Amino acid sequence: MIKNLTILGLLSFLAALLFVSSVQADSGQYGQYGGAPQAVSIVIDKQVGKAGNTKGAVVNYVDNFSPSDPRFSPGEKVYFQIKIKNTSNIDLSNIKVQDVLPEFIEPLEGPGTLDKVARTITYNIDSLKSGEEKINNVLATVVAQEKLPADRGLMCLVNKAQVTVNDKGDADTAQFCVEKQVVTAKQVPTAGPEFGLVLLTGYSAALAGGLFLKKKLSA
Repeated sequence: MIKNLTILGLLSFLAALLFVSSVQADSGQYGQYGGAPQAVSIVIDKQVGKAGNTKGAVVNYVDNFSPSDPRFSPGEKVYFQIKIKNTSNIDLSNIKVQDVLPEFIEPLEGPGTLDKVARTITYNIDSLKSGEEKINNVLATVVAQEKLPADRGLMCLVNKAQVTVNDKGDADTAQFCVEKQVVTAKQVPTAGPEFGLVLLTGYSAALAGGLFLKKKLSA
């Protein structure tokens, strides 16, 4: 009887030990209370847009404009859109966004502050819930014709934006092209037959007037 109780107690002890080991293994893999591990994940999408030719036209945003797509002209407005999405399974806070502007454009409107030397716009997003997305717009303009390089007729520029939170981040770019306006020189009129006839007529009139004055003075 005592021997049977001893064996039963030993088996109970081994079963309890295996249960504890299993719980500890599960805790190490899935966290103390189970469920998926918490990981920071955030995505940025940078797009560029061009307004239509009509007043009040809708701006269509794309990832990039290739050299064969519609081009921007000196003085034309360029529209940028920045989308930030929290793709992690936790809420995020203190999110930093930086938008690096290319050459030959000047910012007009947008969030945050501008570092003119670094040509960088910086702003913060206080918080984003899991799955939440926030959109910000930046409006810029292409510089005047005389500020563009004299030796380049077509320039494709790249705008880069990046987001960081908790040492994690993402970056994206948007390309667009600027084409200089062609300035043609004014054509100087050539001296044709009509121009020669006018000169001849004027010369004849002046000669006749001179003869008239000479005769009148002689009289």
